[in-house]
Amino acid sequence: MSYYQQEMECASLAAIKAIQTERIIKTVKHVYGNVAYYRKKMNEKGIKPSDINSIDDLSKLPFLSKDDLREAYPYGLLALPLKDTVRIQSTSGTTGTRVVAFYTQNDIDIWEDCCARAIVAAGGSSEDVIHVCYGYGLFTGGPGLNGGSHKVGALTLPMSSGNTDRQIQFMCDLGSTILCCTPSYAAFLAETIINQGLQDKIKLRAGIFGAEAWSEEMRRDIEKKLRLKAYDIYGLTEIAGPGVSFECSEQTGMHINEDHFIAEIIDPNTEEVLPEGAKGELVFTSITKEAFPLIRYRTRDICVLTRKECSCGRTFVKMAKPMGRSDDMLIIRGVNVFPSQIETVLMNCGYPANYLIIVGRENYTDTFEVQVEMTPEMFADTIKQISNRENELLASLRAMLGISPKVTLVAPMTIARSEGKAVRVIDNRKI
Repeated sequence: MSYYQQEMECASLAAIKAIQTERIIKTVKHVYGNVAYYRKKMNEKGIKPSDINSIDDLSKLPFLSKDDLREAYPYGLLALPLKDTVRIQSTSGTTGTRVVAFYTQNDIDIWEDCCARAIVAAGGSSEDVIHVCYGYGLFTGGPGLNGGSHKVGALTLPMSSGNTDRQIQFMCDLGSTILCCTPSYAAFLAETIINQGLQDKIKLRAGIFGAEAWSEEMRRDIEKKLRLKAYDIYGLTEIAGPGVSFECSEQTGMHINEDHFIAEIIDPNTEEVLPEGAKGELVFTSITKEAFPLIRYRTRDICVLTRKECSCGRTFVKMAKPMGRSDDMLIIRGVNVFPSQIETVLMNCGYPANYLIIVGRENYTDTFEVQVEMTPEMFADTIKQISNRENELLASLRAMLGISPKVTLVAPMTIARSEGKAVRVIDNRKI
């Protein structure tokens, strides 16, 4: 069994708790002293840094939500002078306000170490050719796995996403052995490789797939078609990016890097901390971040934590695959999409707020359609005018969301009404 940082990954529970206690005390002092937004939230709850003496005191601290990140945008949660930071990563917010996370060089080094742990857990080493086709730029997927690959010492192919023919050419010519991308893109690559008759030229033996939900059935299908072992990885921009947790050879959940992130499960309605094994909302506290530490951040992901002994020898707590959301966010092709974002675009473009989002999955790729009711005046337009309206609305939605839905304008009063909460989303994916 191989490890990237064995002493920490296989530490005793007592050692892990001691490190977490030391680091949470330091982090709380850091944010209270340097972030007015945190200081205000703590003062409102009557909490001072001196009240936090161990991780057992974590529940005394206030929660942080994506609404807080949006309210504090862009610099309100920055815990260091801007001159001490070296990078941002970002993802879209619920109303177009982006979530921006800041990093010092040390933050990046730790994040890359976390990704390196994931790569080694998937069997990676300096002997590998690691093919990274997560998106690069503001999206965390590409930069995270790219840095982790460097830390491991592997030959890194920074392919980014798209251009499938080039992906496969490099895969064949350079002998890629580990593939890093979304599971839906891995499935698409598999189908394309099979259709081109290139299976025997592919040397992949492992894949690290994340950024979107995927089923065990999808995992087995990808493994069969690409002739590799598929590993899950989890992360979120607000906390670090991919590498917050990762799957080992046992494939029964993802080990959370507990020396950097404390995980809790809470009841999403009462905010009560739940015991190990209970299903609830996942909450993270980052305890080594310098520039942008988040305390008790509500991820809205529903899952379960377990400390059941793992055959890989790692002692970090495991999280199950997320089982849903406690809010209305959808993850479509690896992108966070909120109905409120779509509603904002429609209202700004003069459409009534009667719409339907239909999500499906064909050949392991998400399909995404937005049906929008027209006003009676729009409905009187010619077919060409309506087509032009659809194209204009598509461009506006793409600018807001970062991905392109199919846009269908429908006649007035054709989308079903509800006497209760409006049904805005139909998700037909079996995941």
